Amino acid sequence: MAKNQVNSNDYDFVLPLTVRDYELDVQGIVNNANYLHYLEHTRHAFCTAAGMSFASMHERGIDPVLRKVEIEYLTPLRSGDTMDSCLSMSREGAKFIFRQDIFRNPGGEPVVRARVEVVCLEQGRLTRGDALAEAFSEYING
Repeated sequence: MAKNQVNSNDYDFVLPLTVRDYELDVQGIVNNANYLHYLEHTRHAFCTAAGMSFASMHERGIDPVLRKVEIEYLTPLRSGDTMDSCLSMSREGAKFIFRQDIFRNPGGEPVVRARVEVVCLEQGRLTRGDALAEAFSEYING
């Protein structure tokens, strides 16, 4: 494995993405807000692949909501660049923690590192998220 190559064993989910022209700012690089979109899209794709889409969660009265996002921008992406958006999941009490990293392809150069905290509403009320924890138990590390 190359020095910077993404090791998918370090993550629960890897989603390949491509930068689109309309995601760029006047400097010709991906606008910072679009990285939040990439991270959210990855979480939604992960949930669907794990068997519980956001729509099906909502139908069951389970609504994960963002509590906090910490993002470190390391290097910019440009039009047509490809990337791997990677995710791993853990739990701290009632919070679900998503470690999300984006790597440029080819070569695996780190682009973004993020920590996303999610809490769970059930039937509109804040809970410990036990229903969500049960649904994703095979992915929750730590």
